[in-house]
Amino acid sequence: METIKNYFFIDLGVMLGRSMRHVSRSMDTIITVTIMPIAMMLLFVYVLGGAIQTGTDNYVNYLLPGILLIAIANSVGYTSFRLFTDVQRGIFERFHSMPIARSAALWGHVLTSLVSNVISLTVIILVALLMGFRSPAGLVSWLAIAGILAMFTLALTWIAVIPGLTAKTIDGASAIAYPIHFLPLISSAFVPTKSMPSGVRAFAEHQPVTSIVEAIRALLYHQPVGNGIWVALGWCGGITLLAYFFAMRVYKRRA
Repeated sequence: METIKNYFFIDLGVMLGRSMRHVSRSMDTIITVTIMPIAMMLLFVYVLGGAIQTGTDNYVNYLLPGILLIAIANSVGYTSFRLFTDVQRGIFERFHSMPIARSAALWGHVLTSLVSNVISLTVIILVALLMGFRSPAGLVSWLAIAGILAMFTLALTWIAVIPGLTAKTIDGASAIAYPIHFLPLISSAFVPTKSMPSGVRAFAEHQPVTSIVEAIRALLYHQPVGNGIWVALGWCGGITLLAYFFAMRVYKRRA
């Protein structure tokens, strides 16, 4: 047991490398997580942007925070899919019979989600720069944005872990991504909430994605953040802790 604890990070590195190889070899994952958000950004900026009133001269500046969150939301279905595949093939049982840390296999999937999203979000930001995106944010603001995006990724990833471990079919494992996709659409990610009907507006203004989008947008453009950043972090942290608690209960039951 002591040896397993001592080599936890080595085991974790091996599991991370294994999962990252699966991601890099899956063209479907690359298209959905990176290329589709870029295509959406191009569509909204160059086709629909002229008809959307956001109070900004360059719509890509308004749009980018929401596109980043959509890219993260697109990725969580693949976390569930990879976990479901490992469970069905008995991979976890095989790993648990070896002298490796039991939690390393699960954490390998979680960190893969984090690392792959860092790569995809970086590519999306670079494309946005080519489209005219500009930000006066300094290093501290960018670090705060990176922290919020990382926490949002972990929150959605731990939610995705639960169906990945419990689903009976591959469709059930991947279905978690669908309701998550709607949250950025019914938020201030694409248009200001004041343009929405009262009922939709009330939901949009009090759901987590709007708080996170507004906090990132304020950090990007030196606008007053106020308590918004703490609301965004509170949503991310609360969802992460709750999802982690239930995910680990399910994982320990299976282990």
